[in-house]
Amino acid sequence: MLFASTLYIFGEQRFPPPEFESGYALPATQTPLPRSIPFEYLDVAVLAAALGLACFFSLKKRSRAGIVGLSIFSLLYFGFYRKGCVCSIGSLQNVALGLVDPRYSVPVSVAAFFVLPLAVSLFAGRAFCAGVCPHGALQDLLLLRPVKVPRWLEQGLNILPFIYLGAGIWFAATGTAFIICQYDPIVPIFRMSGSFFILMVAAVFFVGSMFVGRPYCRFLCPYGALLKLGASVSKWRVRVTPNVCTQCRLCEDSCPHGALREPVLSSQSSLRMLGGSMRRGWFLILVPALILFAGWAGSKFGRVASQVHPTVAIAERMLVADEATPVIASPSRTAESLALRRAKEDSQEVLRAAIEIRGRFVAGGWLLGGWIGIVLAAKWILLSIRANRVDFEPDRGACFSCARCFDYCPNELVRRGLSPAALAAPVAGSLFEGTSQAPSEGRISSKC
Repeated sequence: MLFASTLYIFGEQRFPPPEFESGYALPATQTPLPRSIPFEYLDVAVLAAALGLACFFSLKKRSRAGIVGLSIFSLLYFGFYRKGCVCSIGSLQNVALGLVDPRYSVPVSVAAFFVLPLAVSLFAGRAFCAGVCPHGALQDLLLLRPVKVPRWLEQGLNILPFIYLGAGIWFAATGTAFIICQYDPIVPIFRMSGSFFILMVAAVFFVGSMFVGRPYCRFLCPYGALLKLGASVSKWRVRVTPNVCTQCRLCEDSCPHGALREPVLSSQSSLRMLGGSMRRGWFLILVPALILFAGWAGSKFGRVASQVHPTVAIAERMLVADEATPVIASPSRTAESLALRRAKEDSQEVLRAAIEIRGRFVAGGWLLGGWIGIVLAAKWILLSIRANRVDFEPDRGACFSCARCFDYCPNELVRRGLSPAALAAPVAGSLFEGTSQAPSEGRISSKC
């Protein structure tokens, strides 16, 4: 014991702590402190319970008030109390790095935050977005005067989450940075801190959410892109009407997120598909070429993007540095000069690591470019195909299960007992006055 104490004393004298010049201040911590294992499991339990409530309120209870109450709780707990960490949006980066780097261990709680909302989306749609995600909850509660985004603009912008998803996984898998967390525009609001640039971006999203329904969720969120894919094949989905759609069109403008789709006549859909069959045929032939070209372009971009990795950057500086420059003998030892000095002391190891990292960037660039090519090809094909719909119904992938559209349906009001059941018949009958076709024939009347 005395020997250990002596070593500790001499160790302190031999390796004193670094001394900084006057005026230096330690930077403020930008992330919340780690929680103990029991509290991490508590977060997972709260997440699971919140997902269950979101499914109940959106699919069974059909209650907008329940979704709002859950949103407030999630905003307070996962947002301001947990400061947005751990969040499912950023967890996909941890999982991506854990899959390619055996030295990186993904905590169980982080894996649970990644898997649980995705698993729920396969059965109940985007229940996580309904009122569990603090990012979506904040935007949904801020919405005051919704402005409808033009359809053509929305179709173009909703490609961005898939591209951002690929880029976030790319940078995380190469061990470069967690850009999804680094440039998250909502978390700085929860933490009341951040760089000037990020705070300005947060302010833009904060104000924009008052007029545009969930701009981050619709046009940027990479985890939302994954949930959209899962919800597209979900077993259950949100419906505006609790039973039969009378096509009164009262719900036509009820969705501020652009998820509600109008009925499409079979004849219109057939003519559209017949007219574009040849164009789609040529496009399907060109799809492999598009994906291959995008992958090649991504590999070239990957070689350039690898310079953002610190190891590659210092290796390149070491190779192009002028040997006559007195870096080591310089009396002013900046962090850059010290890093270059250490790299020169073990130049072969630094170069080997840089070559390996650049190779991962190039390989990842092929995958990222191919992924973008697949996204563009799929988008084009989906735009050329118009599925048959006989009711006003939300799109499975685009619907956030926010329950806003329920109150616009007369059948829903009847179900709740808020209006006499007899009122439903005149409403339905008035839709087809002066026409000879019944609702089952696909005729859509004028707006009530």
